Amino acid sequence: MTAPPSTPGEAPGPVVAGPGADADVLVRADGVQLLGEVPGSGYRRPPALARRGDGQVISLTPLLHQVLLAVDDRRTVAEVAEQVSTATGRGVRPEDVRQLVDASLRPLGLLRRADGTEPEVRRSNPLLALKLRRVVTDPAVTRRITAPFAVLFSPLIVVPVVVAFVAVSAWVLFSQGLAAATAQAFGNPALFLAVVVLTVLSAGFHEFGHAAAARYGGSTPGAMGFGFYLFWPAFYTDVTDSYTLGRAGRVRTDLGGLYFNALVVLASFGVWWLTGWHAVLLLVATQILQMIRQLLPLLRFDGYHVLADLTGVPDLYQRIGPILKGLVPGHWHQPEATALKTWARVVVIAWVLIVVPLMALSLLLVVLSLPRLLGTAWAALGKQADLLGAAFDDGDVLGALARVLAMVAVVVPFLGLAYVVVRLVKGAVTGVARRTEGRPGRRALAAVLAAALVAGLAWAWWPTDDRYRPVRAWEGGTVLDAVPASSSSALTEGSLGSATTVWPADAGPLPTADRPVLAMVLVPADQQVAEGTEGTTGGDGAAPTWVFPFDRPPAPGEGDNQALAVNTEDGSVLYDVTFALVWVDEDDDALNRNEAYALASCRDCQTVAVAFQVVLLVGSVDVVVPQNLSAAVNYACVECVTYALATQLVVSLPGELGADGQRALAEIWADLQEFGEGIEGIPLAELRDRLTEFEKRILDVVQQESTDAGPPGEADDPATGATTDDGTITDGDPAGPTGSDSGGTTDDGDGSSGSTGTATTTGAATSTPAPSTSPAPTSAPASTTEAGTPSATSTAEATPTG
Repeated sequence: MTAPPSTPGEAPGPVVAGPGADADVLVRADGVQLLGEVPGSGYRRPPALARRGDGQVISLTPLLHQVLLAVDDRRTVAEVAEQVSTATGRGVRPEDVRQLVDASLRPLGLLRRADGTEPEVRRSNPLLALKLRRVVTDPAVTRRITAPFAVLFSPLIVVPVVVAFVAVSAWVLFSQGLAAATAQAFGNPALFLAVVVLTVLSAGFHEFGHAAAARYGGSTPGAMGFGFYLFWPAFYTDVTDSYTLGRAGRVRTDLGGLYFNALVVLASFGVWWLTGWHAVLLLVATQILQMIRQLLPLLRFDGYHVLADLTGVPDLYQRIGPILKGLVPGHWHQPEATALKTWARVVVIAWVLIVVPLMALSLLLVVLSLPRLLGTAWAALGKQADLLGAAFDDGDVLGALARVLAMVAVVVPFLGLAYVVVRLVKGAVTGVARRTEGRPGRRALAAVLAAALVAGLAWAWWPTDDRYRPVRAWEGGTVLDAVPASSSSALTEGSLGSATTVWPADAGPLPTADRPVLAMVLVPADQQVAEGTEGTTGGDGAAPTWVFPFDRPPAPGEGDNQALAVNTEDGSVLYDVTFALVWVDEDDDALNRNEAYALASCRDCQTVAVAFQVVLLVGSVDVVVPQNLSAAVNYACVECVTYALATQLVVSLPGELGADGQRALAEIWADLQEFGEGIEGIPLAELRDRLTEFEKRILDVVQQESTDAGPPGEADDPATGATTDDGTITDGDPAGPTGSDSGGTTDDGDGSSGSTGTATTTGAATSTPAPSTSPAPTSAPASTTEAGTPSATSTAEATPTG
């Protein structure tokens, strides 16, 4: 922290006071120093500065400065008036001097009282000022110990230091990284404490930079010490004398501390180069963070003083009120608004328009986030207390000290926040009471606004639901997350929410709100029904949240058929039934897939997927590799029935069906569609047999067409083929179905064979070969009701899948 120990304040204007004896000798109060006009001032009439014995810096008008300059502890009021008249070229009477003395200079504590006693002064106490100062080195000691460092500000040294600092910082942040440093430091309490201690000492070294820069510019630094800034410990250096320097010298003094932070970065890099201790590189990160914080022109850090010295306006915060009033229509040319030069006024207006909304927004976010912050702090204190007890039990002194520092770091920000709130409330109440005194209408309006403010705070802080829950590592932490009403439990793409899932039995204890576990939830995209397929889907067609620990089955391609029933709703019944008839010419390949997936993650629910596909091969098709797949999966499914049936019939034809065959096949397909519409009323045990009947009817039509085409031996008999897939599920296995695929063909002399594939929820599906006289062997699916594995609730980021 740099610059003067307090912010200059404007002296009040003179008012009429009682006359006094012109022969009175005026004497300055002890410790008063005249700093003179500020070089490069942004004011149209540059003010002069004076510093009281308590360190308070006061901004004086030119006339007050001339009066105080004429007071030499020997001149009377009349002699002072004569001296001021000579210096200003204006006629100043003794009574004018008396008026300025009684109304301004003595109330400001710059002159002794008429009886010769020291004035009783009240030091200004702004909210953003350093409190509870303690001097460590007096001005003489400060000058002595900082003198050797002044040479570091020679341009021959500054330029290579800045270049090396940029290079080292870029290497650490973008190449080397801080993972190893963090792991090493936090894994070793001694290293962690060393990093903390060196960081604190570097803050003190930062103040050496301000004092050394002031010495290099020709001014005299004052005392160095420490205090509390919003309850945070902070070091300071009195460089008030730098006001006598030009703009460049003052800015150099402001940036001197940051320059010394850069020297610490280079020294840390040198230690790492010699020792290989990665933890030392954390000092690079802490110095860069400190430099960024110091450069922010919001609070009274280095960036604030740099802006103040660049504009020549040392009291930026005191200009907020006049600047805002000057922006009101009709007040642009008010004296207070036009006190600054045009360019300085533009810069200060831009600063005010940035700082005021940011501070208001920051205060609003703190108010809204306070419940979560309190919950987080309480949880952190509990955790650190447990670790502190463990460290004491183990006799780990360094570990115990590290935990104490961590607890202090948690508590101190809330003490500062409480201090700020108390000061703001007290100041607001006092100001409103003073401004509304004798004005009942305004006071009533103020009371209404105060009641609305209290109601808003009650809404933001009322302990409902989990408003005071600790902040978790997986939460977004965005601005909208701070608003209680903006949080939503719905799980959508790019949002936060919750969904039911399963925790494997061998994965340790179930996650809790205090110990969450990251998980990935796949949200399926809308899926179109494949061309050439028809089906019915239960529910409203909305894709449910994908909670299964495997990828969603890919969408069916051209010529494929897929039934996909995904049920995540408790107590529901969901069917997905698809039928497909595919013709394959001799120039094409028969790579058709028929798939039935029944996936359930619910309680007391029924999920059924039925896929029936007929593939007619016309002519000589060289590549015939059909696939028939089915899977029934229970995942966190309690008291649920899950059934998948996939039947694929592949028939080879010598040519196109005739008109009679086409009509017969159309009638069969119409019956099949009617069967699909009423499939929910058919027992699951009968589904396979009913589909087998349709297979037989289709084969009869095909064989009849082949018989009608010519005498036996003149036309090829149709050849049929099929595959059988039986899936099984083991209770408690979240990885999905396991089992074996079985399939068979039976040649009965006419070249026909067939099969159906089924998948069930428990046990092993059995396959029963058909007699040799049957054109289509069948499989007997086993479908039972089971209780699934225990479920747990986890919170995750929703991620879409294709």
